[in-house]
Amino acid sequence: MKIATFNIQNLFHRDKSLLEKPVGKVFTDWITELDTLMLQPSKTLSQQDRIRELSFLIGFEKSSARPYALLRRKAGFLYMKGISHSIENKASDLTNWNGWIELQTIPIQPHATKHKAQVIADVNPDILLLQEIEDRASLEDFNQLILPEFNCKPFEHSFVIQGNDMTSLEMGILLRKDYILDAVRTHNINMEINDDGKSLIEYEITTPSKEKIWLLNTYLQKRTKNHDESDRIRKNQIFKITEVYNNLISQGKSNVIIAGTFNAPSYCDSLSPISKNTDLKDITKHLSFEVDMDKGDDANYFRLGAYRKGVNIKQTDFMFLSPALFDKMTDSGLNRKAMWPNKRPQWSTYKSVTNKSTEASEHPLVWGDIDL
Repeated sequence: MKIATFNIQNLFHRDKSLLEKPVGKVFTDWITELDTLMLQPSKTLSQQDRIRELSFLIGFEKSSARPYALLRRKAGFLYMKGISHSIENKASDLTNWNGWIELQTIPIQPHATKHKAQVIADVNPDILLLQEIEDRASLEDFNQLILPEFNCKPFEHSFVIQGNDMTSLEMGILLRKDYILDAVRTHNINMEINDDGKSLIEYEITTPSKEKIWLLNTYLQKRTKNHDESDRIRKNQIFKITEVYNNLISQGKSNVIIAGTFNAPSYCDSLSPISKNTDLKDITKHLSFEVDMDKGDDANYFRLGAYRKGVNIKQTDFMFLSPALFDKMTDSGLNRKAMWPNKRPQWSTYKSVTNKSTEASEHPLVWGDIDL
């Protein structure tokens, strides 16, 4: 059984609020240009358009995160569904409607989407845990239409848990044939931030050999400007996760994996309850763990918080295994061939990954092969 975890950073479109805000001279030039235009006593249409464009680039938008209307794609047509519509109407039928809908998302470059599929196809897992996907419809389009382009059979089953933050950072799972999803449970580990519990999802799965495994897919608090506060929230989340894990073990459920995006390096105190309160083992510590090494001098360097010597990207994506599964692991590794190395360290990438916009994700795919 090969299992993988991948923060895919959306499949086809990404919420504008998640895009990196520009900094430096270009940003200050935009502010200066906007100030100059705003002082003009009268403005041409092109100047008005430029003001709107600069307002977007600088981040002056004041629109609500909740969309007034949604455009849904069905059978090749666009349908409009909004607060004032009791039924779905085809957009082309709304002949009396005159207005606009602001798009809250930015399309992902097609090359980047294909690189996401290429990474998954190269590893070809039986079970794939995903973080940061838009919705199940997008996941199924990706599964049925994009993966086959890389000689990767579509997964037999898909399941997505939707959250309530409205930034399309949902979590999901893809399963090969004969892997049966018996149960799904969400655990609320976010009492302080009033989240709905999607940050920890428990999947109970029966394998083709009739073994039971329990997978905990997680996405923890990101670091904010208030480092102490975000680290404290994350540590409380970890405490909750260790309680869930230890409860499973106490029930005799020994085949447990915790995987996902922890949003902190291994040395961060916020992750310490994992090592102090459980017997979980990090997949990167397994002797089989393999990955293409960094190029040049970095191949012999061990950066603080890196995956390991010669793999000098900061570890924020983890896969922890219970001892019963760790001892049965035969192979494991990390695929970062579709990550763009902006600065040092450098590593081998697919030839078609030519810049930041064409990379699959800022996260590697982590995988393990377990003899069950």
